[in-house]
Amino acid sequence: MRFDLTDLQLFAHIVETGSITKGAGRAHIALASASARVGGMEDSLGVPLLLRGRRGVEPTAAGQTLLHHARVVLQQIAQMHDELGSYAHGLKGHIRLLCNTTAMTEFLPEALSAFMAAHPNIDIDLEERLSYDIVQAIVKGVADIGIVADMVDTSGLESFPFRLDRMVLVTARDHPLLAKPSKNAESAVKARSKIDFAQALDYDFVGLAGDSALQQYLSTQAARAGKPFRYRVRLRSFEAICRMVETGVGIAIVPETAAKRCQRSMRIQRLRLSDAWAMRRLNICVRRLDQLPSATKQLIDALRSYD
Repeated sequence: MRFDLTDLQLFAHIVETGSITKGAGRAHIALASASARVGGMEDSLGVPLLLRGRRGVEPTAAGQTLLHHARVVLQQIAQMHDELGSYAHGLKGHIRLLCNTTAMTEFLPEALSAFMAAHPNIDIDLEERLSYDIVQAIVKGVADIGIVADMVDTSGLESFPFRLDRMVLVTARDHPLLAKPSKNAESAVKARSKIDFAQALDYDFVGLAGDSALQQYLSTQAARAGKPFRYRVRLRSFEAICRMVETGVGIAIVPETAAKRCQRSMRIQRLRLSDAWAMRRLNICVRRLDQLPSATKQLIDALRSYD
């Protein structure tokens, strides 16, 4: 049985992307060569490593075991390069970061931009996922850093506070949810500052695309409330959603940071949700901080300190 580092890195990329084609692209290897390498590993072991389906590939039990050891070996190699320091000229750090929708759109862009400007030899793979899926990826060693909401179980992982994430309802300024008609919009706004999520579900909504982690989370909360969303339109950004809300197409639930930003230029109003799930703390989670390469530790420090 002889696997080289290229084999191990390629296999990790394939599992992470769920595709031999995408994994080969990330590893900068031709598809034919990547397929041959995977076939060679399977022949060497005598067992299949990937289950191939119409929607991509996923690891078999043997593949999961190989992935675990591959991640350990690759992490140790990264640490070795780290400790060699000045002898590793030209080495580029590579960090895989998974996060939820709010972290992706509201908190990470500026922080990552500042970090990457200061560290031009470090590349970051950033992907949006549900918090539960992120925890599983960290546990399995598929990702280096996760940013998750505090309602998921992170037992066995090391966690650090990151940001507060409050969900709010945004409406047009004349929406009936705000208050009964009054002499001016300002007094109407003061008439109501909070609302129950279940009450809001009686109205038409503007939402994010269905593949958004936040949209899946909100759909789960709607199912628990026993009322499905009534969507008029789905969009890709909070700014586009708020623009549509401003025109009266529907109401929406967005992070408070996005609502405040959009309120500066749009005629919308925000209401806080009285539901406990609407206030979340985002945490950074890793398997073992002391086992991470210094580049990854530096990113964690930068994320925690950036304001």
